[in-house]
Amino acid sequence: MSSDDYGDSDYGDESMADYGSEGSDQGYGSDGDFAYSDDDGAGMSSPISKGARKTFIVLDKDELRDRLKAAVAQAVDLLCISDAEATRALRFYKWDLGKLQEEWFGDPDAVRHKVGLIDEQPSTRRAEETCKICFESFPVADMHCARCKHYYCKDCWRGYIQTAIDSGPSCLDLRCPDPECKAAVPRGVVVSVADAPHRDRYEEFAVRSFVDDQRPIVWCPAPDCQNAVLTLSDRLGVAQDIFCRCGAAFCFNCKEEAHRPVDCETVRQWMIKNSAESENLNWILANTKPCPKCTRPIEKNQGCMHMTCSQCRHEFCWLCQGPWAEHGERTGGFYNCNRFKKAVEKGEIDEQEQKRAHARQSLERYMHYWQRWAENDSSRKKALEQVETFKGKQQEILSDRTATPTSQLKFIIDAWMQVVHCRRVLKWTYAIAYYTFEETAGASKEARDRMAQHQEFFEFNQGQAEHYLEKLHHKVEKDLAKFIRGKKGEEEAGASGSGATAGGGGASGAGSGEGEGDGAGPSGSGRPDPQGAWYTFREQLIGLTDVTRSHFDKLVNEFEKGLDEALKEYDVPMLEVAPSLAAAAAEASSRDAKGKAAAQPSRRVTRSSKRRQDVGEDSEAMALEEAAGFWQCRHCTYANEDMDAQACEVCGQPRRGANKQ
Repeated sequence: MSSDDYGDSDYGDESMADYGSEGSDQGYGSDGDFAYSDDDGAGMSSPISKGARKTFIVLDKDELRDRLKAAVAQAVDLLCISDAEATRALRFYKWDLGKLQEEWFGDPDAVRHKVGLIDEQPSTRRAEETCKICFESFPVADMHCARCKHYYCKDCWRGYIQTAIDSGPSCLDLRCPDPECKAAVPRGVVVSVADAPHRDRYEEFAVRSFVDDQRPIVWCPAPDCQNAVLTLSDRLGVAQDIFCRCGAAFCFNCKEEAHRPVDCETVRQWMIKNSAESENLNWILANTKPCPKCTRPIEKNQGCMHMTCSQCRHEFCWLCQGPWAEHGERTGGFYNCNRFKKAVEKGEIDEQEQKRAHARQSLERYMHYWQRWAENDSSRKKALEQVETFKGKQQEILSDRTATPTSQLKFIIDAWMQVVHCRRVLKWTYAIAYYTFEETAGASKEARDRMAQHQEFFEFNQGQAEHYLEKLHHKVEKDLAKFIRGKKGEEEAGASGSGATAGGGGASGAGSGEGEGDGAGPSGSGRPDPQGAWYTFREQLIGLTDVTRSHFDKLVNEFEKGLDEALKEYDVPMLEVAPSLAAAAAEASSRDAKGKAAAQPSRRVTRSSKRRQDVGEDSEAMALEEAAGFWQCRHCTYANEDMDAQACEVCGQPRRGANKQ
């Protein structure tokens, strides 16, 4: 990905800047320390997931300097050396105090020699010394040396040091100007002779080396961001999504856009494939044929099989490549070729035609996945723009119309950011599906059946997650706009029965009457009605955000733990869709007034259910379902939209807590 691509990702967006704030009720961590789960690589959480443990810490420049000083102080205490010597030694050992300590106590003289810590105090009994660069004599008090007996005047030191600083970070390893001397130049000499701009740049190099020389710390790749990220995971070679305070979302391992559950190598291959000329060559191979005479590639986009090369004017049949003079009514006319049909029946199609057919199939498969990858990426970018629009213009309008403080509208930003995160996850699932479920020539029937089972299982979970994401996206985009528009929009929201959701996900009818006349904002008394459309919308959006987050966490967890491992949790092999599921999907689609119902999953699974929740847990779950406007079967995971039903519409299993009511 080029640097320009970062501008189109989440980088530079301030939408997540609030998520690290102290006192957040969303579990994002405090002071920029975001919370995530990374147990055995299987526990990805979204930027707004709750209750996960920290696996990385975002550090600004001041915090980096504090950590640098703490590391130096620890080395000083352990090795009984000066601050300057400890800094130099730690930098030489890439800030690995354990390795430095081990070698220091094994042979301190060898370490001093390697690092350049000359343990020889300069001494002179003369009041003046000759500078060995300009050969002028100066009072010793006006000269400096690097713990050796090589004195230089301040002007020569200044030129030597500032030239080194201008050359880059290598100035941190500066040695004595004497070619035969290996003594390191102390930081004190640099500070005393360099001018202010060069001193600042030297300190900047020192902080950057603290990050650049340590694998567990990386810089945020977003433009103009000065933050670094410290990972708390010991698995440095695997993908880890990082969410910086500046709004950037990137992978700790490869520095590309955040892409879990996809591994970094797959992302690299996918990005190369998207930009490489190989796909152009595949298109040419799949959609053109060479002229039989001059071999110029020719594309047939319409018309009959009679082709004329624009370069050599050779006339031939598009199907069999034979001269057109040998064709006519007896060979099938202008739109068929009997010769080609006979060759197909006899299996005499040449190798080039077989390659062309294979290339066409491969290209169609690639375009299938790429289009869905690109569509979700476009939706993610648009969602980021809408977050900024809401924060910049619409938030105050909505606050005024609904008589709700802006501090209590954070649930809308949370929903938008959940959409952004889920769109990013969903787009990468299409990339990994492209590489994971590609048929291999010569594979055994057992291997093909296993791949089919994996693909069926994966697509089911992907479809479920996408179904809820479409509902959430529609609700936070379309339904919210009704309240922002004012009285007319609120009346629409009230008339729709407490706010419709995408995919036919209409909620329960609570508040559908009061929401029209006595709802929040200017349509009624100007005071919020707890039973009105606005409060019903709020409860539904919060509930739908939680449900969507849960499904995407499940999707990522199952893929990262491995499809074989995930399938072990299920009782039986994947089953073909039951007629009841098809009927239920058709009914749900017909209930969608706008005709934009999300595609229902084409498969279902039966899952082992650990029914150990008590009455309190069931009640809490049912309250969340009421807010979301649908309830999910624990047995087959189907989304039931009949809120009064006590059994699943597909598998007939009783609803959660149905026998306890």
